[in-house]
Amino acid sequence: MREMYMAPRRMRGYGSRPGIISGHKQPTIRSVYRAGPFDAKRKEAPGRRIDVTETLFVFDERNYRNCQNSFRGAKNQEYYLGDYSIEAGSVIDVRADKKAVGSSSIIRLRSKTRLFFRRSWSHIREDATDVTVLWFVKRGRLCVSHQTGHCVAKAGDFVITKSATPFSIECQTDDERLHEVFHVIIPAHALRRFIPEDVSTGFMVSARGREFLIAEHILTDIFEDAGELAEHSAQLLVDSALSVLSDAIKRDAACPARQTISDQRLQDVLRFIDIHLSDPALSVATVAKGCGISSRYLSFLFKVYGTPFSTLIWDKRLKMAGLWLASSKPGDISVSKVAYKVGFKSAAHFSRMFKRTFNMSPREYRSKMPAKSPPAYQMPAGNESSLQ
Repeated sequence: MREMYMAPRRMRGYGSRPGIISGHKQPTIRSVYRAGPFDAKRKEAPGRRIDVTETLFVFDERNYRNCQNSFRGAKNQEYYLGDYSIEAGSVIDVRADKKAVGSSSIIRLRSKTRLFFRRSWSHIREDATDVTVLWFVKRGRLCVSHQTGHCVAKAGDFVITKSATPFSIECQTDDERLHEVFHVIIPAHALRRFIPEDVSTGFMVSARGREFLIAEHILTDIFEDAGELAEHSAQLLVDSALSVLSDAIKRDAACPARQTISDQRLQDVLRFIDIHLSDPALSVATVAKGCGISSRYLSFLFKVYGTPFSTLIWDKRLKMAGLWLASSKPGDISVSKVAYKVGFKSAAHFSRMFKRTFNMSPREYRSKMPAKSPPAYQMPAGNESSLQ
């Protein structure tokens, strides 16, 4: 068969250089492209671009005490009602950035100090918000207490919380004083077609599995998109990530990881402390004896938990006292009675600790703090190994 020869021809949009079908280096797509007759149609194609990432809130030492009124964003529409507080300290740097996709929000939260959040039945009755939050823990720990127990999610873990049930969260920093969580807030009705209804608050599993890594990668790409994705495409990607997560969650929910003995013992200890918090004689020895373990093993459990025993007790007692004072009037209960109710042996010691923590006396705190507002507190400096 006679070979066919094609004469050199000029390639459209490539200047005056000749383009040969074979034997010559072909231009790249970028260099070949010139505006063509279909460009106008491409620009007019339907589909609004998703917004770029926006700042939800930034807190530092100047405004962290106002976090309760600002953590839901400028329009007060993100998350849901609850008691939000930031631990006082020498370095306060909390930032949350958000990308909205349809009715869902993808949020990256970073902090250099501990954060606290509590949602109670009164909050649920007041706003009736029904959303689910899917948490990917990147740095530090996410401690979740709920109706059926307590879980501590470390970096690389995945957790679910639901706004329709009471829970509390403590965001702890790592050894480098950093905490980071990447989370997605989705209306419960939109999530039901992906994730089973019976997956409850406190569901936790390692996010190092293949499905979790793929889903997180998709969501991260959407979050970091600079406004190039069409809204419809972004929603399809979110749905794809949720479908991948659904398969992994259904598998792990059907075959839940067996709780270790240490986890069981830690839950027993935390439950014992909550029940006996008002006992002024509460100590490492009494808790260990009450839970049937040694003091040394109790110290090991709190090392795993990430908070020393004395710090936890002061934390719980002072926070309870702050909430009590903020939600009551002097005629309802006196400061000294609040002190005894939360486990202090003397009102004087309570006042000293309270002032050291809140930078004001209990009476000043009660008069200035609006009802139901959570206390922003700082743990006592120094290493106090015994409870007075």
